Amino acid sequence: MADGGGPQRSRLVVLAGPTAVGKGTVAACVREQHPDIWISVSVTTRPARPGEIDGVHYHFISDAEFDRLVAADGLLEWAVVHSAARYGTPRAQVEERLAAGTPALLEIDLQGARQVRQSMPDALMCFLKPPSFEELERRLVGRGTEGPEERERRLRTARTELAAESEFDVTIVNTDVETACEELVDLFRSGISRPPG
Repeated sequence: MADGGGPQRSRLVVLAGPTAVGKGTVAACVREQHPDIWISVSVTTRPARPGEIDGVHYHFISDAEFDRLVAADGLLEWAVVHSAARYGTPRAQVEERLAAGTPALLEIDLQGARQVRQSMPDALMCFLKPPSFEELERRLVGRGTEGPEERERRLRTARTELAAESEFDVTIVNTDVETACEELVDLFRSGISRPPG
């Protein structure tokens, strides 16, 4: 319940999970069906995939621009993902939205989630997991955006990433995108908070 003394600092939910689990698809569902929830758009040094739009899916930037953001402490978190491209979350955007009382969602990788936990310990950490490893593998093959070598690297990474579930406050199993989306949105409205310690 609001105390009536101006806007409250709003909830930050961090959605992370293994590669190809459907984080982007679930976040897109939230964006479409719950426009009141602001979703951070990450920066990345990787090239756009077919159908991706700069500023909507990611901000596609150069290595030099990424270096400038890191040097200026302009990223809330950043990481090298799959031994290739760098990804990061612009700090100012997140802080501005939270200060304005807007619920905010970060859809990021596991390394980034760990960094956010350090810098914003009140954030609610949500782990998105597949119904099974076999289903994760099927989704990765099915999206057809990686060659066989890249796919194998991502699957090796996913095995390690799945073991991190215990680091998170809440787990959502992505059996169905709509259901996972609604479970995620419920976290903004529920009283669930980070366990102490």
